[in-house]
Amino acid sequence: MKPIFPFRSAPPATALLLLAATLCPAQQSLSWEQVKAKFEAANPSLKAAALSVDEARAEETTAYLRPNPQFTLAEDGTQIVPHNGVWQPFAGTYVVPTLSYLHERDRKRELRRESAKQGTAIAESQNEDLKRTLEFTLRTAFVNTLQQKSILELAKADLEYYDHVIQIARDRFNAGDIARIDLDRIELLRVQYETEIQSAKVNLRTAKIQLLQLLNERTPVELFDVDGPFDFTDSLKPLDDLRQAALDARPDLRAALQTIQQSQTNHKLAIANGSTDPTLSAWYTYNSSNNNPNGIQTVGASINIPLRIFDRNQGEKQRTLIDIDKSKQADEAARAQVFSDVDSAYAQVESVVVLLKPYKEKYKDQATRVRDTVTYSYQQGGASLIDMLTAQSDYRAVQLAYLQLIGSYLTAAGQLNLAVGREVIP
Repeated sequence: MKPIFPFRSAPPATALLLLAATLCPAQQSLSWEQVKAKFEAANPSLKAAALSVDEARAEETTAYLRPNPQFTLAEDGTQIVPHNGVWQPFAGTYVVPTLSYLHERDRKRELRRESAKQGTAIAESQNEDLKRTLEFTLRTAFVNTLQQKSILELAKADLEYYDHVIQIARDRFNAGDIARIDLDRIELLRVQYETEIQSAKVNLRTAKIQLLQLLNERTPVELFDVDGPFDFTDSLKPLDDLRQAALDARPDLRAALQTIQQSQTNHKLAIANGSTDPTLSAWYTYNSSNNNPNGIQTVGASINIPLRIFDRNQGEKQRTLIDIDKSKQADEAARAQVFSDVDSAYAQVESVVVLLKPYKEKYKDQATRVRDTVTYSYQQGGASLIDMLTAQSDYRAVQLAYLQLIGSYLTAAGQLNLAVGREVIP
């Protein structure tokens, strides 16, 4: 049986389109949650930070290791001078194997492990703080992409409407209502709309490239797209609630608190390291040349106790004590920064909302109504060319300003989420 080719009976152009649709995957629009999930799974900076946490966790094992015992093998009793003309160098040689072990006192191992665990907790909080910061960068790129898409749609709609205006002008020219110069002026202005469309396409492509870089994605720009609500809400939680939420959620503040705890543990460890650790030793001897017939095989033991007269770890004790105060000051600075971040971001969101409300409730509809009314009046010969072009320009300015304010609002909302440490404005 001959294979069936679906493009055999189709025209060449149609066949090429069908083939392209078959070979190229459809463009996929990702929501914010999907973009964030891909970012968390693929961003190399986040992966590197996660590995730092694993490194800190491995240091816990190292911190809790016991000291290794020491094995020493000594030899003695070898004859080096002949006795009565007889030289037997190894006749009286004996070997002394010795085993020694350093005994750590005052919970040194436990304190080292506790400090290492607290270091792991700090690394985890710092990892979350990096994720918080990078997600703000991701959210900004996502919002910028949505904004450029909206601006491109506006530019296309403006060009479509302006083509309608050009057709009106041509009809009036053919009817003898306007001069050729007026028609030429209207047609020449079309290049501005074409330029705006091309600029919007470039800006959109650039925004997508930045987003793909954060996602560590190799998808062609033409096959990548995002989608989501491009709007604002005027409902905000009280500032005091957001401040308290930030104190509870900010990972950098949590890391500052954990640093204080680790500093206190390190001070305890410095005190413990100033104590004396004895070294316990034991050995066995086989000495056939011993004059004591019952002392051929002997064992011995010793204890080595350092005298901590000069070095009692004074400098490290003082340093760690100072480090506790330094960590507390850093925690106070972090708290002050949290309040500053929340208050500034909250004020920015409020300011943009105040500007957006009249645009949504009044200015957008007014600009549309004025443009349509003046255009109709121009069509009927009741408005001048300057009035019509001015109304069209005012409409474009109002609509573009509204889209830019929406973008500013979503960016400010992301800044507020960053300041709080979690999403308080979706």
